Amino acid sequence: MGHSAAVWDSRAAIEITKDWNGIDKVVLRNPRGASARVSLYGGQVTSWRNEQGEELLFTSSKAIFKPPKAVRGGIPICFPQFGNCGSLEQHGFARNKIWTIDENSPPLSPKDSQGKSFIDLLFKPSEEDLKCWPHSFEFRLRVSLAADGSLTLISRVRNVNGKPFSFSFAYHTYLSVSDISEVRIEGLETLDYLDNLCGKERFTEQGDAITFESEVDRVYLSAPNVVAVLDHERKRTYVIKKEGLPDVVVWNPWEKKSKAMADFGDDEYKQMLCVDGAAIAKPVTLKPGEEWTGRLELSAVPSTFCSENLDLQGRGF
Repeated sequence: MGHSAAVWDSRAAIEITKDWNGIDKVVLRNPRGASARVSLYGGQVTSWRNEQGEELLFTSSKAIFKPPKAVRGGIPICFPQFGNCGSLEQHGFARNKIWTIDENSPPLSPKDSQGKSFIDLLFKPSEEDLKCWPHSFEFRLRVSLAADGSLTLISRVRNVNGKPFSFSFAYHTYLSVSDISEVRIEGLETLDYLDNLCGKERFTEQGDAITFESEVDRVYLSAPNVVAVLDHERKRTYVIKKEGLPDVVVWNPWEKKSKAMADFGDDEYKQMLCVDGAAIAKPVTLKPGEEWTGRLELSAVPSTFCSENLDLQGRGF
């Protein structure tokens, strides 16, 4: 029958090892055999497996695992800038820095701890970071794996500066799919979106669901807090729940752009889809001492799950 949550020792379910660059990585496990892997390089989730051992996140076979290059896959943290919408490097610098394990993290609610294996990470800007982005902050990230195999990321950014600052943010989530032509997204229909392929021009989504026949690079605005990605071939649905993240990015590079990326296989666009909980269109502004929280929960369920239940599923989140 397996272990009950009552005797499950979440701390014993954490293993810290080093990758081939000598950088610490953390493995979280749950009683049923699901796992997640988090690198201290970028605070990046690099693996999320279900209890059958199936990998649910995509990582390119050509990904470069050598700092200062960002790893192509998993869940990179885009902060304090998403994309090239500011003066910083693409997607900001948090994903290219070494984070630390936070032994004294301020407590979260019991629902974010009980029955879960979790790790708390901390990122503070270096002198070098402050030269290119002169704002002092503390970025705390909790990554947790629940008994049901769901993966939750909770980011908390605190302004420890003497003046306000603004930032954009995304959990740049690379989902593993069977075949992009067999995938659809539900929950974004009728929304306005900014199309990055058309100079960020604003359009309204016309389809009943989003399907894929060519390159897509969009920011959906004021998106609901529950979105579903249905993979027909695998009969699997990814349910994405979010808080504090008003936007949803949808990205697939398709064939031409895939061939232009050195760290991405020519045909790998068929096996991946990025669907990001994000705060982009309206940057987050923090006054001195203020804190922002952005929360993402990912679960993978059989596709017998009915999309009409999405709103019901989301209410208790």
